[in-house]
Amino acid sequence: MANVLTDLAADIYVAADVVSRELTGFIPAVTLNANGSEMVALNGTVRSHFTRAATAGNRNVAMTVSEGTDQTVDNKTVTIDKDRSVEIPWTGEDIKHVNNGSGFDTIYGDQIAQAMRTLANEIEVDLATAAYLGASRAYGTAGTTPFATAGDFTDASFVKQILVDNGAGEFDHQLIMNTTAGATIQGKQAQANITGTDSLQRQGILLPLSGLDLRQSAQVVNHTAGTAASATTDNAGYAVGATTITLASAGTGTILAGDVVTFAGDSNKYVVVTGDADVSGGGTIVLQEPGLRIAMSAATKAITMVASSARNVAFRRSAIELVIRAPALPMIGGVARDSAVDRMQVTDPRSGIPFTVSAYLGQGKAMIEVAAAWGKKVWKPEHTATLLG
Repeated sequence: MANVLTDLAADIYVAADVVSRELTGFIPAVTLNANGSEMVALNGTVRSHFTRAATAGNRNVAMTVSEGTDQTVDNKTVTIDKDRSVEIPWTGEDIKHVNNGSGFDTIYGDQIAQAMRTLANEIEVDLATAAYLGASRAYGTAGTTPFATAGDFTDASFVKQILVDNGAGEFDHQLIMNTTAGATIQGKQAQANITGTDSLQRQGILLPLSGLDLRQSAQVVNHTAGTAASATTDNAGYAVGATTITLASAGTGTILAGDVVTFAGDSNKYVVVTGDADVSGGGTIVLQEPGLRIAMSAATKAITMVASSARNVAFRRSAIELVIRAPALPMIGGVARDSAVDRMQVTDPRSGIPFTVSAYLGQGKAMIEVAAAWGKKVWKPEHTATLLG
């Protein structure tokens, strides 16, 4: 039964372009580490290198070459925390029945496309969630859709300023917006659209703007803010770069991971990594790197909570990585295999994700499985920022 899936591949690709699909903006915008032939188990790890900041010294002037300054290249890991599949069973009678109507060839192709749609949406949600939770700071106004003023792109330029100020450079920046912001920019900024470009059709880029590729996603997160009111810091004072802030026993309610807060005397909007379940009892909150931009004097500072809002995210591509691997199979006789009669890698033409498609034969029944294992990581919170909406 070899080549069971090879004969079906053309129908699979055609169906993937016909079935309704949500917009996936995060997947094409992050660093994609995909290897369909390499298998990883659930909770297994994939290593990536991570270089440290360099240290400068006085230049050596001598007739012998210096040894140089040793540098450490760190190995950091991404955990494959999802191993997911969609199973599509068929019996001989099922196939006979549908061949009297639309036909098996049409239906199974659509089913595989729907499976890709489901898994791609899960991956997009994971990336959107990791991105906004891993952002360094935020810009914008909660509850106000960005780009609502015609000819005004300051929402993009100021969120990009956060990246630039944090050392992310000028280029290869992405801004992923929800469809409300996308519709607004298309309606309000029509006069600024670049004609004659295929960026939207070919790359999913709504508009390239000053080093920011503007994309849309159906999975941008709407964050529900914590309930803290009248909370304050303690009176210890904190230096620029501080991330752990101790609270006074004041106010009521909660500060949650992903909340955006400001401190009296500092207009920067900071993203919370670790919150406090009850601010009335004091405790601490942890801010995302690179921490405070303005030193906090030794006096209590009122904490203002940013309201619930959409969390559009800007980042440099290298700041976030998506790792895709084929699900693990048992090694039998030195070969990774199970009872599948055929297996192939199919790249989703919409999201670019490689999926493992397997065909299994049972007694009077067959099944097609579409599967993928993945993990995600925000390597550089400093190179990630939120645009509130």
